[in-house]
Amino acid sequence: MKNIFLMAIMASFIVSVFVMAQEVKPRKVEVVDLGKGINLEMVFIPAGKFKMGSPETEKGRQKNEVEHDVVITKGFLIGKYEVTQEQWEALMGKNPSVNVGPKLPVTNVSWHECQDFIKVLNSKTKGGYRLPTESEWEYACRAGTNTATSFGESITSKDANYEDSKIGQPVPVGSYKPNAFGLYDMHGNVWEWCSDWFANYPEGPLSDPVGPKGGIRRVLRGGSFNYFYVSNIRSSYRGYFNAPSNRTIGIGFRLAKTN
Repeated sequence: MKNIFLMAIMASFIVSVFVMAQEVKPRKVEVVDLGKGINLEMVFIPAGKFKMGSPETEKGRQKNEVEHDVVITKGFLIGKYEVTQEQWEALMGKNPSVNVGPKLPVTNVSWHECQDFIKVLNSKTKGGYRLPTESEWEYACRAGTNTATSFGESITSKDANYEDSKIGQPVPVGSYKPNAFGLYDMHGNVWEWCSDWFANYPEGPLSDPVGPKGGIRRVLRGGSFNYFYVSNIRSSYRGYFNAPSNRTIGIGFRLAKTN
């Protein structure tokens, strides 16, 4: 009886530790002044190992999400939020978005135009800014979880802005709770360009994968307010339907930076 009681205490302790691990903890944040009171916030993400892709049992899983081990060997910085319209306008002088608002994510930007923004940003700072790789993006999105989303196996309109939220447009960044890394809107709001060309995953475990050297379409991650299925905002879902020259009301981006 005593052993059973001790086992129950241990089980409760393990569950408590797991819950605490999912809570948002303070992390190193780099703040960059873009002028006129407009700041860019980057969160440090530590190196680590995770399972990229999804198990065959995950609801909504796509064939291109083959689960495999990935090691991120170096810590990196990633945007606390999606790049906003005021940040874009501060550097580029104009706002390409259809749904306009300073704190809304910038949209209607192609992959190539994101590279132009990054060039200007790097010229005005110490440099190192870039788009995240697809593996960095998923690692940051998961924030230590292995469920369909960083909030668990399911997600609701209280957690993210997606088709079922019935909002019909982007919302200001940071409108929903962050994941355990302190990152906002990794699920929904707008799609986010990654640096990689789209291709099926190579077989076996990988370290710091960067995708193929060439291709037709660039990877998008995270889903958006106007995409059809909740399964498309899962942590592992891969948007692969846009050439780097394409731009739509549902596509924006998030910055990364070499630490």
